[in-house]
Amino acid sequence: MVEVVTLGCRINSYESEVLKEKLGSLDNIIIVNTCAVTGEAERQCRQTIRKLRKQNPDAKIVVTGCAAQIAAAKFSAMPEVDLILGNKEKTEIERYLNSAEKTVVSDIFNYDSYDKYLITGFEGRHKAFVQIQQGCSHRCTYCIVPYARGNNRSVAQSDVILQIRKLLKQGFRQICLTGVDACSYRPSFSGLVKHILEQIPELPELQFGSLDPAAIDDDFIALIGADKRIYPHFHLSVQAGDNLILKRMGRRHSREDVISLCGKIRAVRPEATFGSDFICGFPTETEEQFQNTVKLVREAGITRLHVFPYSERSGTPAAAMPQVPVSVRRDRARRLRLEGENIDG
Repeated sequence: MVEVVTLGCRINSYESEVLKEKLGSLDNIIIVNTCAVTGEAERQCRQTIRKLRKQNPDAKIVVTGCAAQIAAAKFSAMPEVDLILGNKEKTEIERYLNSAEKTVVSDIFNYDSYDKYLITGFEGRHKAFVQIQQGCSHRCTYCIVPYARGNNRSVAQSDVILQIRKLLKQGFRQICLTGVDACSYRPSFSGLVKHILEQIPELPELQFGSLDPAAIDDDFIALIGADKRIYPHFHLSVQAGDNLILKRMGRRHSREDVISLCGKIRAVRPEATFGSDFICGFPTETEEQFQNTVKLVREAGITRLHVFPYSERSGTPAAAMPQVPVSVRRDRARRLRLEGENIDG
């Protein structure tokens, strides 16, 4: 049996299911699908690999995913690892399992396709994730993901429809569209959502992963109001509530955009709720700027907060900016989480 250890995001969860199904008949193979979003995430990947080797001395350990893509040399230097595959090679993992090379990682920016394999389900889950796009063509200053995933490329509408129908036949009632930058789906994210709702009338519920406030258009908001199969909770990638910090992050929205967007969605779906990711202690952030984030949470009515203290990621522009002390980052994260708990209460 193949064991797949998943670290990181929903995209990794989806891709891990693909790996399990493709290699299910093999035995004594452990695949570690890594995350690289922060330096700490990468460190945890290496720690997990060492633990897995101690527990499985005879298994073949294959390391893939985002950390493998951007830090292949570090994993290659680990005696616990047998094979390192990049994110492109992961899509054809069957070809490389018996490779004579330890490391097979190509330039992800030369990859303009996606894995067309259709999965049958998600082990131990009631909700199924469906990948609609890969990569990201934006360059937020704190983010390494584009260098691990490549540029934006979209799954064909026909393949998205086929995947959803396949999962519905397996009994899944909740379908969640996900991607590295899902709202950048081409030719149109709202067009894809409309197409899904029209083509699959038997779909009980449609959900979404993280949504970019700068990319949500009026057509999508109209769909939210018109079709009750759209689950009325929306997770927005806000990150901060101060406009100067948002600019330094390379985000494309303002705090006013977020407040306006939440209001527009509530106007068509009064029961709508909102969650968001926030980074506390981003380089140069002052206490006043942090307080603007706290105020945004209140003003926009965001009730589910995913809060992280800023973590430097080597190779990103933000890592070269003047840094906020780690103790201050952690304290601000603690205070913002408490704000979220108070709102929930």
